[in-house]
Amino acid sequence: MQIQDLPYSDPGVPDARSGPRFLWWLWRNQLGGQLKSLAWGLLHFVSVSALPFCVGLAVQAVVDRSGSRLALTGGLMLLCGTGIAVGDTFLHRAAVTNWITAAARVQQLLARKAAELGSALTRRVAAGEVVAVSTGDVEKIGWFVEAVSRFTAAALTVVVVGVGLLVYQPALGIVVAAGLPVVALAVLPLLPRATRRADVQREKAGRATELASDTVAGLRVLRGIGGEELFLDRYRRASQEVRHAAVRSARMWSLISAVQVLLPGLLLIAVVWHGIGLARQGRITVGELVTVYSAVMVLNYPLRHFEEIAMAYSFSRPSAKRAARVLTLQRSTATAGTREAELPGGDLYDPVTGLLAPAGRLTAVVCGDPDAAGRLAERLGGHPTEPGRSVLLGQVALDELPLDSARTAVLVQDKDPVLLSGTLRDLLDVPFSGAVRATDALAAAQCGDVLEALVQGAPAGADPMDAHITERGRSLSGGQRQRLALARSLVTDPGVLVLDEPTSAVDSHTEARIADGLRQVRSGRTTVVFTSSPLLLDRADRVVLVHDGEAVAVGEHRELLGSEPRYRAVVTRETDDEQTAAEESALVGARQEREAMEESA
Repeated sequence: MQIQDLPYSDPGVPDARSGPRFLWWLWRNQLGGQLKSLAWGLLHFVSVSALPFCVGLAVQAVVDRSGSRLALTGGLMLLCGTGIAVGDTFLHRAAVTNWITAAARVQQLLARKAAELGSALTRRVAAGEVVAVSTGDVEKIGWFVEAVSRFTAAALTVVVVGVGLLVYQPALGIVVAAGLPVVALAVLPLLPRATRRADVQREKAGRATELASDTVAGLRVLRGIGGEELFLDRYRRASQEVRHAAVRSARMWSLISAVQVLLPGLLLIAVVWHGIGLARQGRITVGELVTVYSAVMVLNYPLRHFEEIAMAYSFSRPSAKRAARVLTLQRSTATAGTREAELPGGDLYDPVTGLLAPAGRLTAVVCGDPDAAGRLAERLGGHPTEPGRSVLLGQVALDELPLDSARTAVLVQDKDPVLLSGTLRDLLDVPFSGAVRATDALAAAQCGDVLEALVQGAPAGADPMDAHITERGRSLSGGQRQRLALARSLVTDPGVLVLDEPTSAVDSHTEARIADGLRQVRSGRTTVVFTSSPLLLDRADRVVLVHDGEAVAVGEHRELLGSEPRYRAVVTRETDDEQTAAEESALVGARQEREAMEESA
């Protein structure tokens, strides 16, 4: 897989049983790239490590006054230089490719899981953790996956050089062979503590990110109640905790780095000290001493990769654990379904509550519990987060269809829809039937003032469709965001459209016009609106009252308003005392009327 081939057509099914298993799965799925990186790494490291032997041969050739050997050594050094340049260039290319492709695979897996879980994702995982996994954690996972092949090449080079020194000069090679394992493994006792400190830093960073996300999302409300300074103080304290944790983690890694510098230096001193003694005794030549000295000095380069792989694993292990935890989350229903993909039609029926939405009509649903209404709206779309009996569209159970088919057949707009950053044209660039134009949808949703707000500051005559919408539409009011989301749903023109409180943030005059526009655009299409607004209810073909999880009354708005006290209590916002007083007043009136009739008789 090359960078230009991204994204993956299928990122695969990950082994998310644990963080290390997930890392191993990623590495196995990049085997071709890892082997390329390993080959180029071996060429680079071996070429670097061969230079000391060339230097030793050159020194000895000068001592022996051998021009032919000196020329041969020059050729070998040229060959090593070429190997270093070519190996380093293509090692870098292979390593970056492995890093980016591994990170892209993780991002695609997370995006697929987010699309599969929908709103259930943030119910099970904190928003800050989702942000941390999809940003910084992805980079750390990619870093470790690509570092494995470079570390392997470095480790093999160290072994080759150690064996070569034993063969080339056994007296000094023994010292090097004994010292190399100590130098390479000396940091292992420090890694558990460094890993724990890194875990603490990540945990605190995740909390700070979550707090920042919540603060930014609720900034408008915080300003209204004067609580922004309180939350900013909380974030300051959280960020200071992250800083302190990062400093403690950095101290441990600086100690590991110091050990990686100190021990090779001590090994080098020991080799030189012992080598000088051997040279004085005539047991080795000056060229051999220079060769061994240079080889030990150059070995510091591949040995640094031992520290890098330890750091990469320490940082990536908790990141992989978090990613694996997200990837193991499952929906209550299988997204693949048990039926062939199809787009059914007919009445929409919920067997749990008894709610029936006839095909081609506008059905309004009144539910006194907003949370219950949200759960019911989600269930009407099929594949809900909570297990239960499936909603039927026609005679087809939506939970038995593949998730894509169910989402195409029934579109659910919840009470807090999200607007993505970009232009208005991008916002309305959604799968659609073509029956509803963007201009008609915007007009039906009464978005005229929204378009004016979007083009403020733009050159005269600028196309409102090219106006920029900020992240989550934060530059717009709640009502403006709600109307843009409604326009997006209308453009899609699904067979069944379910709207949960689509006009809760607009004024009554705008709401009345939206109700008329909704009836016009959705004429002949099945539409279900969860609302308690009399303006919307009065324009519905059919109104259903859902009370305590059951559809208890069906009729028109004015009919239910006069005949159903529970309906009237929800729509007119009557309290229990007011409802009781009204019932008592009605009973008193009826009693007085009966007494008057008896007296007249």
